[in-house]
Amino acid sequence: MTRADPAARRDAITSELVGRRRELDLVLAAVTAGRDILLEGPPGTGKSTMLRAITRNWGIPFVLVEGNAELTPARLVGHHNPARVLREDYSEDNFVAGPLVEAMRSGGFLYIEELNRAPEDTLNVLLAAMAEREVAVPRVGTIPAEATFRVLASMNPFDNVGTARISDSVYDRWCRLAVGYQDAAEETDIVAVRTGSVDGTLIGDAVAITRATRHHPELRRGSSVRGAIDTVAIATELEALGSYEERTRLVLDAALLALTARVGVDEASDASPEEVITEIWENHFFSSPGGRRRVRTA
Repeated sequence: MTRADPAARRDAITSELVGRRRELDLVLAAVTAGRDILLEGPPGTGKSTMLRAITRNWGIPFVLVEGNAELTPARLVGHHNPARVLREDYSEDNFVAGPLVEAMRSGGFLYIEELNRAPEDTLNVLLAAMAEREVAVPRVGTIPAEATFRVLASMNPFDNVGTARISDSVYDRWCRLAVGYQDAAEETDIVAVRTGSVDGTLIGDAVAITRATRHHPELRRGSSVRGAIDTVAIATELEALGSYEERTRLVLDAALLALTARVGVDEASDASPEEVITEIWENHFFSSPGGRRRVRTA
């Protein structure tokens, strides 16, 4: 990766994305300056898509890691092959690189999804590698990182289940960027690109219903644009089957299938996901202004 003509590089990356110009500029500026980035925002907001586009443009690997309780230091750094150790004893040749060492050696982006789900001792290993740009592996030696190596991570600030508080020392290692949902026009373009659909009415309905889940009073979690993408894809296939006389009912069934697993009902509510999605569908297609009444499913 060279620093020549950064604007041209940015424009080439932009051609792979829908919107996100400001966020792309900020991320590009940070990683080009040699900084690591923590992206905070709900799932389905294009964080990994943006980073993958950058690594493709730079010609370096994108190494994805799921942050969870099983991400131990050994899984992150790597381990010696047990069978070969029994035959040959410990050596550099029988060391199996983990994602951290893989990214360091290749000069790639190590991207950790849901950083706040990873164990504290794993974060300590990660922070040491970020600070020193090298990692010491027993019986292997010190492994330095290539110049383009970066550590990037994501967190969903709205999900506290199975997560741990991130300490100030961890935050101090990263530049932080908040990434929210895109506007309706950009989400409409995303759905059209991802599905290949030219049915503007269907896409508009799917986007409107999906966006309504994000501020419904009985939902603690709404759906990302992935819900609209799946709604359009499913509705298109249902239409081809020819089983529906009413298009609006077809949209409802597609939305129920695509969205009910992606929303979270508030603990204080007695509504089911199906009831909430049906209400949103009813309000979108049929309710008079100001009217909000639930249509219960059978």
